[in-house]
Amino acid sequence: MTQSVAPGRVRTREHTEKQRPRRNANQRRLNIAAYLFVAPFMIVFIVMLLLPLFYSGYLSLFTTQLIGGQTFAGFANYVRAFTDPDFLAGVGRMALFLVIQVPIMLALSLFFALALDSGRVRGSVALRLLIFLPFAVPGVVATLMWGYLYGNDFGPIAQLFRAVGLGAPDLLSDQNMLGSMMNIVTWAFVGYNMIIMYAALRSIPTELFEAAEIDGASQWRVAWSIKIPGIRPAIILTVIFSIIGTFQLFNEPSLLHALAPNVIDNGYTPNYYAYNLAFTNQDVNYAAAIAFLLGLVIAVVSYVVQLSTQRKEARND
Repeated sequence: MTQSVAPGRVRTREHTEKQRPRRNANQRRLNIAAYLFVAPFMIVFIVMLLLPLFYSGYLSLFTTQLIGGQTFAGFANYVRAFTDPDFLAGVGRMALFLVIQVPIMLALSLFFALALDSGRVRGSVALRLLIFLPFAVPGVVATLMWGYLYGNDFGPIAQLFRAVGLGAPDLLSDQNMLGSMMNIVTWAFVGYNMIIMYAALRSIPTELFEAAEIDGASQWRVAWSIKIPGIRPAIILTVIFSIIGTFQLFNEPSLLHALAPNVIDNGYTPNYYAYNLAFTNQDVNYAAAIAFLLGLVIAVVSYVVQLSTQRKEARND
Protein backbone atom coordinates (compact mmCIF):
# COMPACT_ATOMS: atom_id res chain seq x y z
CA MET A 1 0.00 0.00 0.00
CA THR A 2 1.58 3.29 -1.11
CA GLN A 3 1.13 6.66 0.53
CA SER A 4 0.33 9.60 -1.67
CA VAL A 5 1.90 13.00 -1.07
CA ALA A 6 -0.19 16.05 -1.60
CA PRO A 7 0.89 18.09 -4.66
CA GLY A 8 1.02 21.28 -2.58
CA ARG A 9 3.44 19.71 -0.10
CA VAL A 10 5.70 18.54 -2.96
CA ARG A 11 5.77 22.05 -4.43
CA THR A 12 6.58 23.53 -1.02
CA ARG A 13 9.47 21.11 -0.52
CA GLU A 14 10.85 21.85 -3.99
CA HIS A 15 10.52 25.62 -3.36
CA THR A 16 12.40 25.26 -0.04
CA GLU A 17 15.19 23.26 -1.66
CA LYS A 18 15.55 25.93 -4.37
CA GLN A 19 15.62 28.74 -1.80
CA ARG A 20 18.31 27.09 0.35
CA PRO A 21 21.25 27.56 -2.09
CA ARG A 22 20.11 31.14 -2.68
CA ARG A 23 20.13 31.84 1.07
CA ASN A 24 23.58 30.27 1.42
CA ALA A 25 24.91 32.44 -1.41
CA ASN A 26 23.44 35.58 0.17
CA GLN A 27 24.95 34.64 3.51
CA ARG A 28 28.37 34.14 1.93
CA ARG A 29 28.13 37.54 0.24
CA LEU A 30 27.19 39.14 3.56
CA ASN A 31 30.12 37.42 5.29
CA ILE A 32 32.53 38.59 2.58
CA ALA A 33 31.20 42.15 2.85
CA ALA A 34 31.60 42.05 6.63
CA TYR A 35 35.21 40.87 6.34
CA LEU A 36 35.95 43.60 3.78
CA PHE A 37 34.60 46.25 6.16
CA VAL A 38 36.68 44.89 9.04
CA ALA A 39 39.82 44.38 6.93
CA PRO A 40 41.09 48.01 6.99
CA PHE A 41 40.97 48.10 10.79
CA MET A 42 42.66 44.72 11.09
CA ILE A 43 45.42 45.74 8.66
CA VAL A 44 46.11 48.96 10.56
CA PHE A 45 45.90 47.11 13.89
CA ILE A 46 48.43 44.49 12.80
CA VAL A 47 50.82 46.86 11.04
CA MET A 48 50.72 49.73 13.54
CA LEU A 49 50.36 47.80 16.82
CA LEU A 50 51.06 44.08 16.75
CA LEU A 51 54.12 44.12 14.51
CA PRO A 52 55.82 47.03 16.38
CA LEU A 53 54.96 45.31 19.65
CA PHE A 54 56.60 42.05 18.63
CA TYR A 55 59.56 43.90 17.17
CA SER A 56 60.02 45.88 20.40
CA GLY A 57 59.92 42.65 22.37
CA TYR A 58 62.57 41.24 20.05
CA LEU A 59 64.79 44.33 20.48
CA SER A 60 64.48 44.21 24.26
CA LEU A 61 66.28 40.85 24.30
CA PHE A 62 69.45 42.23 22.68
CA THR A 63 72.14 44.76 23.46
CA THR A 64 74.14 46.86 21.01
CA GLN A 65 77.84 47.32 21.65
CA LEU A 66 80.51 49.30 19.82
CA ILE A 67 82.57 46.14 19.48
CA GLY A 68 80.61 43.10 18.48
CA GLY A 69 77.44 44.88 17.36
CA GLN A 70 74.10 43.50 18.48
CA THR A 71 74.29 40.48 20.77
CA PHE A 72 71.64 38.43 22.48
CA ALA A 73 71.29 39.44 26.14
CA GLY A 74 68.18 37.58 27.26
CA PHE A 75 66.52 39.42 30.15
CA ALA A 76 69.59 41.49 31.03
CA ASN A 77 67.86 44.73 30.01
CA TYR A 78 64.94 43.97 32.30
CA VAL A 79 67.26 43.18 35.20
CA ARG A 80 69.07 46.44 34.52
CA ALA A 81 65.79 48.35 34.69
CA PHE A 82 65.01 47.04 38.18
CA THR A 83 68.31 48.49 39.40
CA ASP A 84 68.15 51.71 37.38
CA PRO A 85 67.66 54.64 39.81
CA ASP A 86 66.36 56.94 37.06
CA PHE A 87 63.63 54.51 35.99
CA LEU A 88 62.65 53.67 39.58
CA ALA A 89 62.53 57.37 40.50
CA GLY A 90 60.28 58.07 37.52
CA VAL A 91 57.93 55.22 38.44
CA GLY A 92 57.79 56.42 42.06
CA ARG A 93 57.09 59.97 40.89
CA MET A 94 54.22 58.78 38.72
CA ALA A 95 52.87 56.63 41.56
CA LEU A 96 52.69 59.78 43.69
CA PHE A 97 51.06 61.57 40.77
CA LEU A 98 48.49 58.75 40.54
CA VAL A 99 47.65 58.78 44.25
CA ILE A 100 47.15 62.55 44.44
CA GLN A 101 46.03 63.80 41.04
CA VAL A 102 43.67 61.05 39.89
CA PRO A 103 41.33 61.16 42.95
CA ILE A 104 41.13 64.97 42.76
CA MET A 105 40.41 64.94 39.03
CA LEU A 106 37.78 62.21 39.22
CA ALA A 107 36.13 63.79 42.26
CA LEU A 108 35.76 67.06 40.34
CA SER A 109 34.45 65.20 37.31
CA LEU A 110 31.89 63.36 39.43
CA PHE A 111 30.83 66.59 41.16
CA PHE A 112 30.23 68.38 37.85
CA ALA A 113 28.43 65.38 36.37
CA LEU A 114 26.08 65.13 39.38
CA ALA A 115 25.48 68.88 39.37
CA LEU A 116 24.57 68.89 35.69
CA ASP A 117 22.38 65.81 36.05
CA SER A 118 20.47 67.29 38.98
CA GLY A 119 18.72 69.74 36.64
CA ARG A 120 19.16 72.61 39.07
CA VAL A 121 22.03 74.25 37.21
CA ARG A 122 21.08 77.05 34.86
CA GLY A 123 22.66 76.99 31.42
CA SER A 124 23.69 73.36 31.78
CA VAL A 125 24.39 72.96 28.06
CA ALA A 126 26.78 75.94 27.96
CA LEU A 127 28.37 74.87 31.24
CA ARG A 128 28.87 71.32 29.98
CA LEU A 129 30.57 72.66 26.87
CA LEU A 130 32.70 75.04 28.94
CA ILE A 131 33.94 72.24 31.22
CA PHE A 132 34.65 69.94 28.28
CA LEU A 133 36.39 72.63 26.20
CA PRO A 134 39.90 72.20 27.75
CA PHE A 135 39.99 68.60 26.54
CA ALA A 136 39.58 69.89 22.97
CA VAL A 137 42.79 71.89 23.34
CA PRO A 138 45.77 69.83 22.08
CA GLY A 139 48.06 68.66 24.87
CA VAL A 140 51.08 70.47 23.44
CA VAL A 141 49.18 73.77 23.24
CA ALA A 142 47.83 73.34 26.77
CA THR A 143 51.28 72.66 28.20
CA LEU A 144 52.80 75.65 26.41
CA MET A 145 49.98 77.86 27.64
CA TRP A 146 50.38 76.77 31.26
CA GLY A 147 54.14 77.02 30.96
CA TYR A 148 53.71 80.68 30.06
CA LEU A 149 51.30 81.16 32.99
CA TYR A 150 53.78 79.49 35.36
CA GLY A 151 56.72 81.64 34.21
CA ASN A 152 58.51 83.36 37.06
CA ASP A 153 59.62 86.40 35.04
CA PHE A 154 56.79 87.18 32.64
CA GLY A 155 54.01 84.84 33.76
CA PRO A 156 50.67 86.46 34.72
CA ILE A 157 50.53 84.52 38.00
CA ALA A 158 53.89 85.86 39.18
CA GLN A 159 53.01 89.38 38.04
CA LEU A 160 49.72 89.23 39.92
CA PHE A 161 51.48 88.26 43.15
CA ARG A 162 53.99 91.06 42.72
CA ALA A 163 51.23 93.55 41.99
CA VAL A 164 49.66 92.96 45.40
CA GLY A 165 53.05 93.09 47.14
CA LEU A 166 53.53 89.35 47.67
CA GLY A 167 56.44 87.13 46.72
CA ALA A 168 55.79 85.22 43.52
CA PRO A 169 55.83 81.45 43.96
CA ASP A 170 58.19 79.53 41.70
CA LEU A 171 55.72 77.09 40.17
CA LEU A 172 58.47 75.49 38.09
CA SER A 173 60.73 74.69 41.03
CA ASP A 174 61.67 71.19 42.10
CA GLN A 175 59.12 71.28 44.94
CA ASN A 176 56.23 72.56 42.79
CA MET A 177 56.85 71.00 39.39
CA LEU A 178 54.86 67.82 40.00
CA GLY A 179 51.94 69.83 41.36
CA SER A 180 52.08 72.12 38.32
CA MET A 181 51.85 69.10 36.04
CA MET A 182 48.95 67.76 38.08
CA ASN A 183 47.13 71.03 37.52
CA ILE A 184 47.66 70.85 33.74
CA VAL A 185 46.38 67.28 33.50
CA THR A 186 43.43 67.98 35.80
CA TRP A 187 42.44 71.07 33.82
CA ALA A 188 42.58 69.10 30.57
CA PHE A 189 40.79 65.88 31.56
CA VAL A 190 38.11 66.87 34.07
CA GLY A 191 35.68 67.55 31.23
CA TYR A 192 36.48 64.30 29.43
CA ASN A 193 35.79 62.18 32.50
CA MET A 194 32.73 64.29 33.34
CA ILE A 195 31.18 63.50 29.94
CA ILE A 196 31.63 59.76 30.53
CA MET A 197 30.02 59.96 33.97
CA TYR A 198 27.26 62.30 32.79
CA ALA A 199 26.35 59.95 29.93
CA ALA A 200 26.15 57.06 32.40
CA LEU A 201 23.94 59.11 34.72
CA ARG A 202 21.50 59.85 31.90
CA SER A 203 21.02 56.12 31.34
CA ILE A 204 19.75 55.47 34.89
CA PRO A 205 15.93 55.01 34.91
CA THR A 206 14.17 58.11 36.26
CA GLU A 207 11.68 55.89 38.12
CA LEU A 208 14.35 55.21 40.74
CA PHE A 209 14.77 58.93 41.44
CA GLU A 210 11.02 59.50 41.59
CA ALA A 211 10.55 56.62 44.02
CA ALA A 212 13.36 57.90 46.24
CA GLU A 213 11.91 61.43 46.28
CA ILE A 214 8.49 60.07 47.19
CA ASP A 215 10.15 58.31 50.14
CA GLY A 216 11.60 61.65 51.22
CA ALA A 217 15.21 61.13 50.11
CA SER A 218 17.25 64.30 49.66
CA GLN A 219 19.32 65.10 46.59
CA TRP A 220 22.47 64.11 48.47
CA ARG A 221 20.94 60.78 49.48
CA VAL A 222 19.79 60.09 45.91
CA ALA A 223 23.25 60.85 44.58
CA TRP A 224 25.04 58.71 47.16
CA SER A 225 22.68 55.71 47.17
CA ILE A 226 21.41 55.59 43.59
CA LYS A 227 23.42 57.68 41.15
CA ILE A 228 26.98 56.87 42.19
CA PRO A 229 26.37 53.09 42.53
CA GLY A 230 24.51 53.19 39.21
CA ILE A 231 27.49 54.61 37.33
CA ARG A 232 30.17 52.51 39.06
CA PRO A 233 31.25 50.83 35.77
CA ALA A 234 31.77 54.28 34.22
CA ILE A 235 33.79 55.41 37.24
CA ILE A 236 35.98 52.30 37.04
CA LEU A 237 36.49 52.98 33.34
CA THR A 238 37.69 56.53 34.05
CA VAL A 239 39.99 55.22 36.79
CA ILE A 240 41.62 52.74 34.41
CA PHE A 241 41.97 55.39 31.70
CA SER A 242 43.55 57.73 34.26
CA ILE A 243 46.03 55.06 35.39
CA ILE A 244 47.11 54.47 31.79
CA GLY A 245 47.39 58.19 31.13
CA THR A 246 49.42 58.80 34.28
CA PHE A 247 52.20 56.37 33.41
CA GLN A 248 52.20 57.59 29.80
CA LEU A 249 52.80 61.22 30.78
CA PHE A 250 55.03 62.71 28.10
CA ASN A 251 53.96 66.11 26.73
CA GLU A 252 54.22 67.94 30.04
CA PRO A 253 57.79 66.94 31.01
CA SER A 254 59.12 67.17 27.45
CA LEU A 255 57.84 70.72 26.93
CA LEU A 256 58.43 72.05 30.45
CA HIS A 257 62.00 70.75 30.29
CA ALA A 258 62.95 73.82 28.24
CA LEU A 259 61.62 76.09 31.01
CA ALA A 260 63.14 74.17 33.91
CA PRO A 261 66.04 72.04 32.63
CA ASN A 262 67.54 71.72 36.11
CA VAL A 263 64.29 70.35 37.52
CA ILE A 264 63.11 67.97 34.79
CA ASP A 265 65.82 65.47 33.93
CA ASN A 266 65.71 62.84 31.22
CA GLY A 267 64.05 60.32 33.55
CA TYR A 268 61.37 62.54 35.11
CA THR A 269 58.64 60.19 33.90
CA PRO A 270 59.09 56.60 32.65
CA ASN A 271 57.65 57.37 29.22
CA TYR A 272 59.87 60.42 28.82
CA TYR A 273 62.83 58.31 29.99
CA ALA A 274 62.17 55.65 27.34
CA TYR A 275 61.98 58.35 24.67
CA ASN A 276 65.31 59.87 25.70
CA LEU A 277 66.95 56.47 25.85
CA ALA A 278 65.84 55.64 22.32
CA PHE A 279 66.29 58.96 20.52
CA THR A 280 68.93 60.79 22.58
CA ASN A 281 71.15 58.03 23.97
CA GLN A 282 70.50 55.72 20.99
CA ASP A 283 69.95 52.82 23.39
CA VAL A 284 66.98 51.33 21.57
CA ASN A 285 67.22 47.90 23.20
CA TYR A 286 67.06 49.19 26.75
CA ALA A 287 64.31 51.65 25.78
CA ALA A 288 62.23 48.73 24.47
CA ALA A 289 62.67 46.90 27.77
CA ILE A 290 61.62 50.04 29.68
CA ALA A 291 58.52 50.33 27.49
CA PHE A 292 57.55 46.71 28.13
CA LEU A 293 58.05 47.08 31.87
CA LEU A 294 55.97 50.25 31.82
CA GLY A 295 53.17 48.40 30.05
CA LEU A 296 53.43 45.64 32.67
CA VAL A 297 53.15 48.18 35.51
CA ILE A 298 50.06 49.72 33.90
CA ALA A 299 48.45 46.31 33.40
CA VAL A 300 49.13 45.20 36.99
CA VAL A 301 47.84 48.42 38.56
CA SER A 302 44.73 48.43 36.35
CA TYR A 303 44.05 44.77 37.16
CA VAL A 304 44.43 45.36 40.90
CA VAL A 305 41.98 48.27 40.77
CA GLN A 306 39.44 46.29 38.77
CA LEU A 307 39.82 43.18 40.92
CA SER A 308 39.42 45.11 44.18
CA THR A 309 36.29 46.77 42.81
CA GLN A 310 34.77 43.46 41.74
CA ARG A 311 35.45 41.94 45.16
CA LYS A 312 33.87 44.93 46.88
CA GLU A 313 30.78 44.62 44.69
CA ALA A 314 30.60 40.90 45.44
CA ARG A 315 30.71 41.57 49.20
CA ASN A 316 27.99 44.21 48.88
CA ASP A 317 25.79 41.82 46.90
